[in-house]
Amino acid sequence: MSDDDTKILKTIIDTAHDHFFIVAPDGRIRDVSPGAAAVYGMSCEELCATSVQRLEADGVLTPSVSLEVIRSGRPAQLVQRTGTGRRVIAQAHPVFEGQRLVAVVSRSMDLTDLQLLQQEYALLQRRFSEHLRRGHALESDSEALEAELDDLEVKSQLMREVALLLKRVAPTDATVLMLGESGVGKTAFARQLHRWSSRRDGPFIDVNCAAIPESLFESEMFGHEKGAFSGAAPGGRKGLIEQAEGGTLFLDEIGELPLAVQTKLLKTIQDGSITRLGDRAPRRVDFRLVVATNQDLSARVEQGLFRLDLYYRLNVIPVTLPPLRERREDIPGLVERQLKRLNRRYGRDKMLARDVWQALMGWDWPGNVRELENTLERAWLSSEDVIQGDLLVPTTGASVGQFGGRQHDAQPAKSAAGAIAAAPGDAVSPSLPPVAGAAAPELPLARGEGLKAALARREREILADCCTTLPTTYAIAEHLGISQPSVVRKLKQHGLKIG
Repeated sequence: MSDDDTKILKTIIDTAHDHFFIVAPDGRIRDVSPGAAAVYGMSCEELCATSVQRLEADGVLTPSVSLEVIRSGRPAQLVQRTGTGRRVIAQAHPVFEGQRLVAVVSRSMDLTDLQLLQQEYALLQRRFSEHLRRGHALESDSEALEAELDDLEVKSQLMREVALLLKRVAPTDATVLMLGESGVGKTAFARQLHRWSSRRDGPFIDVNCAAIPESLFESEMFGHEKGAFSGAAPGGRKGLIEQAEGGTLFLDEIGELPLAVQTKLLKTIQDGSITRLGDRAPRRVDFRLVVATNQDLSARVEQGLFRLDLYYRLNVIPVTLPPLRERREDIPGLVERQLKRLNRRYGRDKMLARDVWQALMGWDWPGNVRELENTLERAWLSSEDVIQGDLLVPTTGASVGQFGGRQHDAQPAKSAAGAIAAAPGDAVSPSLPPVAGAAAPELPLARGEGLKAALARREREILADCCTTLPTTYAIAEHLGISQPSVVRKLKQHGLKIG
């Protein structure tokens, strides 16, 4: 190596964000980067005067990733604990000359850095959301979303912000990481992102990483050539990544991806190519990657179950979908959509009784949209022509309001549902129940009251009734047939508040 090459290499090591160790085959430390001193609590000179065996024995680092590579001859990744009380992600790679191991190069990153990165992402998301709320375009953008979000039944402000963010990043090829509890609708929003993108005419390949056996994962993802293994397709087969050519690859439950496949996926993302099992020639692939998980990926990284470098690659545009209990305004639309689906599927025209709304709006839905849809289907199948509230119970048979989870305050539930006293047999259409007072007879003019004043008084009375029976300005707007900004303006004009 020339003097210039040596200087270049030294500059790379000295200025790198990661902490580098260069270790001889016998474990002696040949060189370290300056930043390692702060993490491991020893000066560079002290580190270079010892071995990884001694550091491990003295508890300076536990365990040694370099020793693992020396033993196995293969790259390794693990979580280390240091004598300074830190936890770091350590990766190491062997350096061979022919068949002879000549060195091990390891690098580590303090997980404190990862936590700071997460905080930066969270701050960025908050600022972006604040920008959306402040922006003059928010109202017009929201109105433009109405027709496009029919299938998702988005009414809440939280989900509208998510939808706006996805719509704005859809034209790019940036990787989107969808986060949220199981059942919140990550797959549905991934499909909508695909429809908004320039790849809408290409395929949308939906892969549940937890549903594919690990022994078949590599073949399923990357494909195989003829004769690659026993039982391989006679002419070979495209993998799921190749099937997404020109479109979107959606990897759900990405946290369940086996480590061996994580390595290959990372290489595919970096190089834009894949190599089928049994083949040597790489194939170029062009797809947009969207991933989702209900797990804490940073915790998986700490446990050594998820590659840190892949985590960085995936966490480009993180989008968190809130649980249903934090966006109850979406429940009526979701209920209506599911009821229409069930009526269409089974060729019936069943309706909801008035007493269902207290249960629907009051329950916290720990299983989110999926639980709501399944509960409605069970009630639909168990009912005659009218679905009664007592059918909206879990499979365990608990009573309404005791589903094995948290029951929301009954009074807000009544307000949200717009429930009024009704006989058990009363039925309503799948839309929101009528608001008490909205159909009240017109009142005569008060003494000395003009038409304008009477209309303003009547408007205030109607809005006041809505504020006590409907949960949000969006629900009021839908009930009255006016825009949500108009509702906000009128409530302010009359000095009214919801609840």
